[in-house]
Amino acid sequence: MQSREIANPQTGQLPKVKGPEMNDRDFLNDGLSTCKYLTDSLNVAVREASHQQLYDDMLQILTETHHSAREMYQLMFRNGWYKLEAEEQQKVQQAQQQFSGYSSQYPY
Repeated sequence: MQSREIANPQTGQLPKVKGPEMNDRDFLNDGLSTCKYLTDSLNVAVREASHQQLYDDMLQILTETHHSAREMYQLMFRNGWYKLEAEEQQKVQQAQQQFSGYSSQYPY
């Protein structure tokens, strides 16, 4: 069976036996998890901001947080510390067909 994993080889910078101390991968993983949590929360806050300046400021913070998350993800992926799994082509086509049908419901 063909592997559907999308990943780079690990860089070898990690210890063979993991101890309680945090290494580079742990710090990046913690930072990425924090950014994901923050962007989820900030999305709600930005949507519900009642004051224009508050909206603008929080939108700027949200954008910067998304950029930080992307940079951490890319660094982890390059180092082989973040893996993805390719989806089967048939499932992708089914989802595309399902959601393309929704476009007829849009008012514009």
